[in-house]
Amino acid sequence: MSTSILETNSVHKSYFQGQSEISVLKGIDLQVSAGETIAVIGQSGSGKSTLLSILAGLDRPSSGSINLASANISQMSEKELTSFRGKQLGIIFQQFHLMNSLTALENVSLPLEIASIPKAHDKALKALDLVGLSHRAKHLPHQLSGGECQRVAIARAFVTEPKLLLADEPSGNLDQETGQMVMNLLFDAVKKRNMTMILVTHDDDLANRCQRKLLLKNGTLIPVGV
Repeated sequence: MSTSILETNSVHKSYFQGQSEISVLKGIDLQVSAGETIAVIGQSGSGKSTLLSILAGLDRPSSGSINLASANISQMSEKELTSFRGKQLGIIFQQFHLMNSLTALENVSLPLEIASIPKAHDKALKALDLVGLSHRAKHLPHQLSGGECQRVAIARAFVTEPKLLLADEPSGNLDQETGQMVMNLLFDAVKKRNMTMILVTHDDDLANRCQRKLLLKNGTLIPVGV
């Protein structure tokens, strides 16, 4: 029986716009097993990115609990959360979010250095090699193409060997051919390391590559294809 790595219980999220309260998430119950890949699909504005931000601890739920690797992240302080996230989570954004003044190698080794993980340089170089970019290790982000920047971001996301990888439309800013190549690399890396991944995507082909598909609609998650 697979170990549950992530569990959410009745997670709600509301925002206030002026005097109006807008409910985005209305009771998210999710259980994710170790090594499982899950796609979250849904219309634009349905709350997919909000859900991912809450799972990553970048945003707080209005109510409900989130347990990741047996720790209740919804009750952690910001300091505890930052430390926990650095060791247990890998996050890939659509916008890359690389540090412009750092080389590809420095960007990848940064999470290791923050978490005081030894042999940061060697591990970062190995991660870059896995995405086919060891020869671009000394290049700055502005010297890399969009596809190369996203590959650096992927290497950075899994260099700490996190328990959970969260990916928010990682090929959204790339042309179709580059996007496909980058996503092949991502799925290969996840498979090689037997990682758990939650992928937010609008692309049915990518969603179908995951073991499970969930539709976010009216603030709740609905299983697809079951």
